[in-house]
Amino acid sequence: MLAVMILIVVSVCTATGAWNWLIDPDTQKVSFFSSLWNHPFFTISCITLIALFFAGIHKRVVAPSIIAARCRTVLAEYNMSCDDTGKLILKPRPNIQ
Repeated sequence: MLAVMILIVVSVCTATGAWNWLIDPDTQKVSFFSSLWNHPFFTISCITLIALFFAGIHKRVVAPSIIAARCRTVLAEYNMSCDDTGKLILKPRPNIQ
């Protein structure tokens, strides 16, 4: 859950910084690196976002849903399921006549 929150915050910061960077009229007049130097918020948040992806934060966000889906597949054979937190859900027995 913490990984999701970190990813959301850094993504919003990067998007906000990118918007400010793009609407700046001086961006077209100076070189690329000078433009990045003039917008440190965007530069730092973009570098942080790239570093988080290289560190594998996207795997930590997706992994719990993959594990839960695999558990549901196995538990379905025993007439059970589980929620996203891992709690076991017992389904009523089917009536065989």
